[in-house]
Amino acid sequence: MAQQSDPALARPAAFVLFGATGDLAKRLVLPAFYRLACDGLLPRQWVLIGNGRGQITHDSFRAQVQTALAEFGRKPEGAEWDSFAQRVFFAGDGFSTDDPGSLPDVLSEASRSLGDNPQLVHYLAVPPVAVASLTQALGRHGLAHGARVVYEKPFGTSPTGFRELDQIVHSVLDEQQVYRIDHFLGKEATQDLHVLRFANGSFAAYWDREHVASVQIDVPETLGISDRAKFYDATGAVLDMLVTHLFQVAAEVAMEPPASLDALDLQTAREQVIGGFRPLNTHEVVLGQFDGYREVLGVDPHSSCDTFVAARLWIDTPRWRDVPFYLRTGKRMAATKQQVSLILREPPGPLAGRLPRDANVLSFSLAGDGEIDLSLVAKKPGPGLDFGVARASIPLASLHGADPLPAYVRLIHDILIGDRSLFTRPDGLAAAWQVAEPLLTNSPPVHGYAPGSWGPAQARELIAPGQWLLGQ
Repeated sequence: MAQQSDPALARPAAFVLFGATGDLAKRLVLPAFYRLACDGLLPRQWVLIGNGRGQITHDSFRAQVQTALAEFGRKPEGAEWDSFAQRVFFAGDGFSTDDPGSLPDVLSEASRSLGDNPQLVHYLAVPPVAVASLTQALGRHGLAHGARVVYEKPFGTSPTGFRELDQIVHSVLDEQQVYRIDHFLGKEATQDLHVLRFANGSFAAYWDREHVASVQIDVPETLGISDRAKFYDATGAVLDMLVTHLFQVAAEVAMEPPASLDALDLQTAREQVIGGFRPLNTHEVVLGQFDGYREVLGVDPHSSCDTFVAARLWIDTPRWRDVPFYLRTGKRMAATKQQVSLILREPPGPLAGRLPRDANVLSFSLAGDGEIDLSLVAKKPGPGLDFGVARASIPLASLHGADPLPAYVRLIHDILIGDRSLFTRPDGLAAAWQVAEPLLTNSPPVHGYAPGSWGPAQARELIAPGQWLLGQ
């Protein structure tokens, strides 16, 4: 494995992964950690300790990690894997305020090779219901002091639940110890939303209500929920995607220019604009559930859980007042995409009313390494004055010297170096829950939709007379 030279990584680290045998850990966290190790982006000295309710040997856990990596990450083999595996351990018998299980002993033993005062990082890859008790247990057993603690979304499951969880967290931890992860903020193209805007005057000039007719943030998925049915049925699309990912991306688009791109200034700009989000009107929200959802193993046969949501969001700031932001996401849809699009207004002048509809669009693909797409009206070559739409794409990975990192890799690296700029803060989350509260207290009806479709027909009516750019 290559060795890093970042001075922020000079301190040894002990990384404790709660829920280490769960789906999230296997699909995302462990592959990200292995990528960091292989790329030399971990401290020179580190250990990874998985925690769970069962009791398995270190070697058995290493075998489970190897299997997960083979399926979801970089292939674990040779000296690279051997070097990684010898630093991986497992602490079983759970972890609670009453009983810490074997974690303190395993942590003490595994950390001996790290020397004095390693940086302790706790990653809570667990269902929302377990977060508060685990946090209290960290405080009870002396594992919170100086530690960094990572929380997955959703942070709470309601406005009241958010406030209660926030109080518990801050009774144990200082805010600077808290890393609320939303992996959409770690995507290369999400970060390019503000870089492109603030680094290029041509784009900055039309980033406002005078030039933008509407914004679409569209994240359809072909995948279902069979791999995490119990979690999803207690959460749904509104909590799993809307209040978290889509609101955060909308804030990236809509924030005012920060004083700098340092962590505090960037966080402040993003959280402040969420305070300008208008509470959702239930008449401007469409919920859906794909046909056959209730037959999935682990789902309540009478479930009204939403697997689809489309919403019209208004942002009451001078820059964006009266510009609709259309947000859409769903499971078992026609395609898997992650796209942010700014639809520009038709300019006044001699061609007004003669141009193709929704032709001037700046789009960001958030999937993979990211891509910027621009479509604009051009004259079709030929004798007549006929118009067409020309398109250009810039894959971000094609930039000279590019070394793109998957979102979880980037964010775990930021945690290890103490950079909080791409993590959420409680003020912004409190505002986000206020925006979503009308849906939670007076939920609109849930409409059925066919798997492989673009969702309920009502979602097309929501955006009329316009149309979704995906699925036209």
